[in-house]
Amino acid sequence: VQLQASGGGLVQAGGSLRLSCGASGRTYNRYVMGWFRQAPGKEREFVAVLSRNGGSTDYVDSVKGRFTISRDNAKNTVYLQMNSLKPEDTAVYYCGASTSIWGLRASEEVYGTWGQGTLVTVSS
Repeated sequence: VQLQASGGGLVQAGGSLRLSCGASGRTYNRYVMGWFRQAPGKEREFVAVLSRNGGSTDYVDSVKGRFTISRDNAKNTVYLQMNSLKPEDTAVYYCGASTSIWGLRASEEVYGTWGQGTLVTVSS
């Protein structure tokens, strides 16, 4: 599978953005899909993940209640709806695809395919 992330931009604190991750390939439904982010000077961190059938999700504590991950399998696309954005959400956001087990969903190492990243900047 190949991934293409989009939707980043500049937004004021409190605003919203929706990131998209388009996937190519007929086996798209085999993958657990995740979003990670990397802020300047920091390591890449887990943000959100969605199971293969879309029935299970997980989020890092700092975005719970503000971000929502979803997928449209008909369009081979995963979304990250980000509301109530904060300056600390500023980062390059990456989508990833994993064939690993759900128990390892937050581990960057199990994601074998990544999109190119999209920059989100939240101004105060």
